[in-house]
Amino acid sequence: MLFSFVTRLCARSVWVKVHLYLALSLGLLFVLMGLTGSLGVYRDELDEWLNPALQIEQPQGAMLSPDKIIAAVRAAHPNRHGVWTLEMPRTTHGALVAWFDKPRETVGEFYAPLMVAVNPYTGEVLSSRLWGRTLTTWVLDLHTQLQLDGWGRKLTAAIAVFLLISTASGLCLWWPGWAGLLGALAVRSDAGLMRWLFDLHRLLGLAGGGFLLLLAFTGFHLAYPPLLETLTASAGMGHGGDEGPNVHSSGVPNNRPVGLAEAVLVARGLFPSAEVRRISTPLGETGTYRINLRQRSEINQHHPMTTVWVDRWSGQIRDVRNPVQFSGGQLFTAWLWPLHTGEALGDNGRLLWFLVGLMPLLLYVSGVCHWLHRCGVIQDRALDFPGLRQKIYLGLERLWQLCRQGWRWLKPQLLAVLAWGLRKLKDKGRRAG
Repeated sequence: MLFSFVTRLCARSVWVKVHLYLALSLGLLFVLMGLTGSLGVYRDELDEWLNPALQIEQPQGAMLSPDKIIAAVRAAHPNRHGVWTLEMPRTTHGALVAWFDKPRETVGEFYAPLMVAVNPYTGEVLSSRLWGRTLTTWVLDLHTQLQLDGWGRKLTAAIAVFLLISTASGLCLWWPGWAGLLGALAVRSDAGLMRWLFDLHRLLGLAGGGFLLLLAFTGFHLAYPPLLETLTASAGMGHGGDEGPNVHSSGVPNNRPVGLAEAVLVARGLFPSAEVRRISTPLGETGTYRINLRQRSEINQHHPMTTVWVDRWSGQIRDVRNPVQFSGGQLFTAWLWPLHTGEALGDNGRLLWFLVGLMPLLLYVSGVCHWLHRCGVIQDRALDFPGLRQKIYLGLERLWQLCRQGWRWLKPQLLAVLAWGLRKLKDKGRRAG
């Protein structure tokens, strides 16, 4: 009986239904994950483009010391008591960002820190914004938790599992056997539009299937990290170097506590060639400075794993995390974040990941069209590429005319909405200050 059940489970007809039903029920969610992920790849660049004031056009000399920068941040936000994390700019024209994890305005939300952009050369506070209140962070929240806070992450993890099944089933259904391999790689343009779309669907699935499997697997872990972190004994490593053990200062409180610049100097004594990425202030009397650095061998750009905890009173090192000494399981877990974001593959990898994020949309449209044709809802037609180009040209010309007409009507409406939004943001900024 068990053998019979396994045989039926492995039947092609079963996986055709699995692939079809997953696409019809969850296909739009797969598309949403892909498109928001593509935008997230270039989140920083998009945010700077939308907010030119965050770019430092003319850097003025050397960067200020972290002590002066944190003093400027605290002067702008005197009523925020707790841990501040300074994220160093990655370019000479970038702003330094000070993070405050639990602002009172978003205390009930799953993750919505305050982000304070600072000119690292003058100490001028350029902006104070809350996570989720900007376009790029809102899109990232939509990607990671569907704007549903904590349980939205669990739903995202489930979507990642179903995407794994859908992609794997599609790859299995594509396999034609060795004899039909060359034919399965062909895209025919002489057998009608529906056949062309189906061939394109299979070829795109083959080209992007491996990447989608990798993104779905890493996405599942990032949405639900306890499982893999428990299996690999790598607690707190799944989201990069932002988490870690709770290390306390053991020095005797005194009138000469260690400053941020001194703590950084101590940390860099262990890793002199490493780049300082983040500096966190101590929490309370027994807290420690947390210095996050990036060694040249690390593939994680934004959240490297190298971390040094420095006693706030004595200046002694209390703990060190060095990825060079990681076990295989810990190293595997640490790789998941940069693999998912594309950082591990450099600029070319980020572009590739952006394009892969468009794959679910192309696969969904081509697959649904093929299914609707099989159901008799839409009819096949001959594929005339020269005529199609002419129709596209005429369609774009008409669309341009419509856009021009619509813009003349829409422009005053948008200006009114923009003026209203700016007033609201200024009001929020004054309340946040």
